[in-house]
Amino acid sequence: MGYIELAIAIVAEVIGTNFMKASVGFTKLIPAVATIISYIICFYTLSLSLKTLNLSVAYATWGGVGIILTTIVGVMYWKQEVNIPQLIGIGLIVIGVVVTNMFSEGH
Repeated sequence: MGYIELAIAIVAEVIGTNFMKASVGFTKLIPAVATIISYIICFYTLSLSLKTLNLSVAYATWGGVGIILTTIVGVMYWKQEVNIPQLIGIGLIVIGVVVTNMFSEGH
């Protein structure tokens, strides 16, 4: 169940981050409220996942997958460009998440 809760936390974080961008510095009410609601869901489900998942595994996965999904949404929806150094950095994060998951005890 921990990984399901973690997946919900990741999706909620990505949604919240995109609403944050759409809120234009919290000057637009509906996206600002959606940001807050999304982050409440995110942190609540992340906290639930920590009942069964190792903290380092959960946090590394949450952060790493969140960065990947946020980048994809940024490119596809917000039409942002990603350069080679950014892709290398994201690749290093992915490697870190994989290593953390592979060699962590109790996950």
